[in-house]
Amino acid sequence: MQSRNPAGPILSRRSLLALGPAALGVAAAGILQGRDVIAFAPVEGNARGDMPTTGGMRPGPVGMNPAKIRTKGVTPVAMKIPNAQVDAQVEAQPIQDGVMLDPSGPYVVAWYEDTGKLGQETNVVFAGHLDYYNVGEAVFYHLGALNNGDAIDVVGDDGETFTYGVEWARQYTIDELNSSAIQEIVGRTKEEAITLITCGGDFDYNLGQYLQRYVVRAKRSG
Repeated sequence: MQSRNPAGPILSRRSLLALGPAALGVAAAGILQGRDVIAFAPVEGNARGDMPTTGGMRPGPVGMNPAKIRTKGVTPVAMKIPNAQVDAQVEAQPIQDGVMLDPSGPYVVAWYEDTGKLGQETNVVFAGHLDYYNVGEAVFYHLGALNNGDAIDVVGDDGETFTYGVEWARQYTIDELNSSAIQEIVGRTKEEAITLITCGGDFDYNLGQYLQRYVVRAKRSG
């Protein structure tokens, strides 16, 4: 879908995922802002931004201690998902002051370098826009078409292709995004895995964002 906000790009599903680790000891990003940012709306008992988002202002990942992650790893540079019509470049985005920055445009996938690299036994987190203002369908628009076992290929800067099989895909409502759910989405894993985040559900014109977050988890298969 195209943006409902004529003043800026639309919020994609991925912009929706922001890690909300205030309760988990990570600085929380406060609000929905920035281009195509998808930040979680506040939940009763939580500060605004205390939840995952798939786009701009997201707090840093929960449970990710860089010191405990193996230094060996490969930087992702491209992603192909045949069954979701994805053939895109991957850009590195930092987590600044606990905030995961937005992907720079509608057709690029953002990789959050603080969450790990390819080949490491942890959760490597990516985000992509669902749609974009004056553009329409964006890179992760067809992510919802994926089924268990579907292949996701991520190419590293050394030319190696890392293949992952979809393990699960879930749509989270705002009310479901408690600390436990956030940990499940962006926390460390004991195996090589990737997590893709984008927006989902209905668009709230008053809040200027989608009301759900769509998350795909895949485990390395080759």
